[in-house]
Order: sequence, then structure tokens, then C-alpha cells
Amino acid sequence: MIEQKEGKTKKSFERLLAPTKTKRRFFFLLVDLLLLTFCYYFSIYLRFGFTFPEFLRPSASAWYILTIALQIAFLAFFGLYNISWRFVGVTEMANILKAGALSLAVLYFLNVPSSLTLFAGGNLPRGVMLIDGFLSMALIGLFRASKRLYYELVSRKRIGKPTLVIGVDFKTERLVQELRFTRSGLYPVVLMDSSPLRQGTLIHGIKVYPMDLNALYPLIKENRIEAALINLPNASHKEIRKIFDRLKEAGVEEIRIVPRLEEWSEEVSQIRKIDIEDLLSRESVKVENQKIQAYLEGRRVLVTGAAGSIGSEIFRRLLPFHPAKIIALDIDETEVFYLQQRLRVTSQERERIVFVVGDVRYRKKMERIFETYRPQVVFHAAAYKHVPLMESFPEEAVETNVLGTNLLANLAVQYGTETFVNISTDKAVNPTSVMGATKRLAEGICSSFNGNTPTRFVSVRFGNVLGSRGSVVPLFLEQIRSGGPLTVTHPGVQRYFMSIPEAVLLVFQAASMGKGGEVFVLDMGEPVKILDLAENLIRLNGMVPYKDVEIVFSGLRPGEKLFEELLTAEEGTDVTTHSKIFVALAPSSLSKESAGTMVSEVEETLERASDLRPLLRRWVPNYREGGENSF
Repeated sequence: MIEQKEGKTKKSFERLLAPTKTKRRFFFLLVDLLLLTFCYYFSIYLRFGFTFPEFLRPSASAWYILTIALQIAFLAFFGLYNISWRFVGVTEMANILKAGALSLAVLYFLNVPSSLTLFAGGNLPRGVMLIDGFLSMALIGLFRASKRLYYELVSRKRIGKPTLVIGVDFKTERLVQELRFTRSGLYPVVLMDSSPLRQGTLIHGIKVYPMDLNALYPLIKENRIEAALINLPNASHKEIRKIFDRLKEAGVEEIRIVPRLEEWSEEVSQIRKIDIEDLLSRESVKVENQKIQAYLEGRRVLVTGAAGSIGSEIFRRLLPFHPAKIIALDIDETEVFYLQQRLRVTSQERERIVFVVGDVRYRKKMERIFETYRPQVVFHAAAYKHVPLMESFPEEAVETNVLGTNLLANLAVQYGTETFVNISTDKAVNPTSVMGATKRLAEGICSSFNGNTPTRFVSVRFGNVLGSRGSVVPLFLEQIRSGGPLTVTHPGVQRYFMSIPEAVLLVFQAASMGKGGEVFVLDMGEPVKILDLAENLIRLNGMVPYKDVEIVFSGLRPGEKLFEELLTAEEGTDVTTHSKIFVALAPSSLSKESAGTMVSEVEETLERASDLRPLLRRWVPNYREGGENSF
């Protein structure tokens, strides 16, 4: 009962200290008026031995109005009615001193014998002004700092798990304050940093320890650490993964991360749980935004497959580059609807966006789109991509990936498209699946058009993207939520991974630098073992692999490889102006005539699914059926 009363009292006090945003200025103004009034009259009494002198009575009221008006004017000038009461700091205290000093200086100047002093009824004693100036600055400062003092000195109860913060930088002081006095679930008790200058210092009473991962276990045990926050915005994924592994070994279950510097706006809400993207051994991608802006700004852009994982990210990432029109095309009407609903843009931006439900295989519909909107840039992301499923339905893969690409490429030439960007895949290299072979033919079709028309055709080839629909990460997460087991095809299977945003930014970069005919290859970093990926996802969800969640091996499926390749041995690569983008030196391409012949044969064979694989073998020499790999 006593605890309940204390809780109610505390909440009542917090409500008193937390006026609503709309009333905040009036609240501060009212309190300031009361404090400044007290300071003015108390200064007179203090100066004259707690008596009010008769000679001052005629002028006291006039000087009161002038003094209060000046003090409030300078407080307002320095923004002291727009502050965050809870997080008042050195800057606000300095501004209070400036406001007080300036108002005192102006009063001193006005107090010289003049018409003003005659109007006021006489001079105001300088001793009164000095006492009032110092007293008002002290009380105004104390009031502004009261809420912070309350939370730091009175409300000292820990709210949240004892937390280790790894990394101390310019924003750590604010970060620690917000974590300790908001309901973030984390309460910092230990700091670690690699800088010798910071080691041994205190930040809000919290000691900074050396960045020694070998000393983590005793430090965590001594301070009963339950959570960790990684505040290393410039660290590589490899460094983050090393720290994550050590924290897990030391028994820390909850691990969160502060976003990278360019994404951080110093809000606790941005602190998130560490995810699989943070653990991939990849460097952050930097692109030439100005070059991409010049390439896309004011252009009419068509995105096929716009509701898919890659297409939707292309669509979203296009918006900041201000194209004149974006035509978002997809066959899946439900996903197009969701894409519309998730869109957060201004009414002016919305006018530049057109959503279309349609199939890239249907000539008449595609012709209407090209004739109506005359796209200057096409990002062709529409494709069937699931390898095992396309082994069962090769006619669908051929019709969409080959004939659909050929139709769009022809229309791009017919309607004067400037650039056609074909989104390809690492499965097009030494393909062992129908899907990979059809994507290789799509690359060849695009190459065949280049040089014969003003339209520039380029293909951009990359590996798996994290979080795409139907990919391994969402599948594993669903299996974890269901209690397992996680199904991995083979203990040695490896794949290249990159995040969807970085893949799309590199696509934009490659498209802006392409002269035509290139097959660009994105640097995918080091391949990732799917087994390691599965184990890390289990740990990220607070469980232990093989103990809480089992991992079973199901065997390679038809058309799957043990490892993917980004380039064939005979191709080789050449560097470009961007460190993450390469160009295949001699990609297999088709002449205009041979491409036409191939398309005609595909159309004739389409109804006979059993004849499609022999046809693919003939047109894609490196196509090997069955999913076996060379060792």
C-alpha cells in the first residue's frame, strides 16, 4: 500500500514537471514572472536591511516593469522557452547567463540620469540591480535544471537491465542520459572504449574501461550485465560480429546497436536489436549520389517487378532522386496495393507516381504503358527467381525471364528509352538450373540490342539479398518462431549476401556509369556459410543452436549449387571507377540475328516443356543440369 502511494506521488510529481508541449511556453513564462518578481522585490529588501525605502516607492513599479520586460525578452531571444526541460544542459545554462548579463548591462545603461529616469520617478540603486541580476539568473537556472536534477538525484531507481555500452564518442553523454531516464529497457552501468584518453574517466558516474574483449567475462560477471549496446557507428561488420560472438560467449542475451553515423539522429527509439545484416563481413557501401542524381532527376522511370523485394526497394530509393515520373509495374495486385499503402510521400510527390498491375509477357499491355508514359529509364526487375519451383515449371521461367525481357527490350528501342537496366543474378554464371539459364539468356538478349540502337542496355549481376521474399532469412525466422527445426540443404552450402538497400544503390551507380553492353558484377564480399547464418539467427533470437532449436540437413534441391559463382573463369573482370562494381570482360552475348533466332525457337518450343531444357543447353553452353558442383 505504501509503495502504491509512493508510486502515485511520484507520478503526480512527474505530471507536474511535464506540461504538454502546447502549454510549455506559457508554463515557463508564468513561473519566470513569479520568480523574477520575487527576485526584484527581495533584492530591494535585502539591499536596504529588509525595509522598503520611501525614496524608492515612486519609481519601484516603473523599474519593475522595465526590469521584468528586459529579462523575459532576453530569455526568449536565447530560446529558453523552447527547451526540453528534462534534458537541460550546459548550453541552456550558458544562455541563461548571457540573458542575465545582457539585461543587467542594458539596465545599467538606462539607469544613467536621463528622461527615462525622470519618467520613472528616479534612479534604481545599482546594488539592487546587481543583487537582482545574480539572484534571478540563479533561480531561473535552478528552475530550468529542476527536472533533470529530480531524475538524477531523487529518482535514482534503476529502470531496465544493467547494460554495458561499448564505444564512447561525442554523443555518449546524451545517450547515457536518455537510456537511464527513459523507459528504454537499458540502464548503463559500464562503458568500454579503445581510446587511452577516455579510459578511466567517468561519464555521469559510469567508469570507462579499456576495450579488451578478453576481459569481457569478468567485467560482465562483476557488474551483473544483462544487456549490451554497441555504439560503434564506424565499425566494420567483421568487428561487430567479433564483439557479438564474445558477448554471447560471456552470457549476454540482449544485444542492441546504435545506427551508423549517417543514420543517427540521437534518439533512443533508433536503437535497435542487432540483426543478421550487422554480422555480415561487409564494408558499408558508398555511392556517388550527385552522379546518380544527375542521371535520374527529371527522368521518366519504369520499374518492372516493382512490388517485389528488389523492385520495391528500387521504387523507394528512386524518390529522393526526384524523377519526373515513376511507373511501378507488377503482376501481383495484392503487393501493388501494399506498396501503395506503405508509401509515405507528399501529395506533390504522389502525383509523380503511377501504379500499374500488368504482366511483362503481354505485348498489348506493355505497348500501352510505353506509348502512354514513354519511359526514359527502365529498371527491369520482373522475373521468376525461385530455383526449385522453376525446375518444375520451366515454361514459366522461359516465358517471363526470356520472352518478357525480349518484349520489353524491343519496346524500349521502339519508344526511345535512353537506358535499359536488366537485373541479373549470380545463378546466371555456369547455370545449373532453368532459372539461371533463362537469366543468362536475358543478359544475352540485352547485349544483342546494344550498339544497334541509341538505347543503352546494361545488366547488373549480384547474389542473394537479405530479407527478400522467399529467401533463406525469412524462412529461417519463420522456422524459429515455430520452434524449429531449421532446414539447411547441406552443411557446406555457401551463398553471397548483401542487403537490399546496398544492392539497389549499387544498381543505380552501375546504371549511371554504364556506356552500354556491359554486364556489371557487384562485389558481394566473402561468401557466407548458410549453416553459420542459421546458427547466428538462432543466437540473435536469444536461443542456443542445437539445444533450443535444432538444425537438420535436407539435401540440395534440383538445380541448386553448393556454392554460387559471380563470374565464369573465361570472363574475368575489369575494374570500374567504383570499388564495389566490376565489369565482365567477355560476357557471353548474342548477335542481333542469333538472338532473334533463339527467341523464335523458344516461342515455338514453349508449349512442349520437355523440349525446353535441350533448347536451353544449346543456347547456354555452360548450362549443366542437376545442381552438381565441381570441387
